[in-house]
This record gives sequence, C-alpha cells and structure tokens, in this order.
Amino acid sequence: MMTTMTSSKPYLLRAMYDWIVDNDLTPYVAIDASFPNVSVPDDFIQDGHIVLNISPDAVRGLHIDTEKLLFTARFSGEAQQIFAPPEAIMTIYAQENGRGMLFGEEDNGDAGAASAEPPVVKSGTDDDSVASQTSTKSKPELKVVK
Repeated sequence: MMTTMTSSKPYLLRAMYDWIVDNDLTPYVAIDASFPNVSVPDDFIQDGHIVLNISPDAVRGLHIDTEKLLFTARFSGEAQQIFAPPEAIMTIYAQENGRGMLFGEEDNGDAGAASAEPPVVKSGTDDDSVASQTSTKSKPELKVVK
C-alpha cells in the first residue's frame, strides 16, 4: 500500500542548514532561478541558477518551511527579499569545505527517495538468500540478526 507523503526536501534543507551553522561554517544554497515563483536578483543569475550565502550574518529573517525559503539580503547595497519554493533548491553546502546535500529530481513528493522496494536483509543462511531472490514481489520483512 503506497501512501503519499509530503516532500522531505524542506526538512533536509533545514537540517543541513542547522548542521552547517552548528559547525561554524557558511551555508550556501544554489537555486534554480527559472523555477516558477522564484524571486532573486536577476543581475546575479548565472547559467539559470544563483548561489547565495544564507549564513546568519548575511541574511535577515531566514524562514525555511514546507512552502518556501524566504529571507532578506543586501545586493549592491540594496535590501531585497528572496523567495524560493523548496522544489527550486538544487543544493545546500558549506562554503569552506563543500560538504552538504545535492537534491535530485523529486519522485512522488519525496526528495532523493528511491521508489524501489527496500533491500532484503540476509540473516546468513543460504535458504534465506535463495528465498529473498525468488520472492521479489512479497512484502518486505525484518529479521533479528544476532
């Protein structure tokens, strides 16, 4: 039975932001500027996207939720409000070391989620591994491995 879930991207985006800031690094996001409803300064768009510093020192009023990434930043001395739906966020990473998360195409509202069935865990006996290979359509089950 498949249930529809909301996108995990805003949650992952927020978690990655917190992780980067907690490690005293500078979080940057790359946004697809051609995505509908994105509001970013046109002068800074390169190859259809824009990379922005979203550190607490660089922006004001940062808000990340399931509907939007929203904040105010200064560009050429002028304050501008930035808006992007989570679907437009391509990546978040630490500027100093490049560690972060690249978001792929969303599938059924879940960023980076695989649509295939979960792998079957082998318990170590040959009979179990043969059974798991022959019954790929059966419901997945968990086994206690000691």
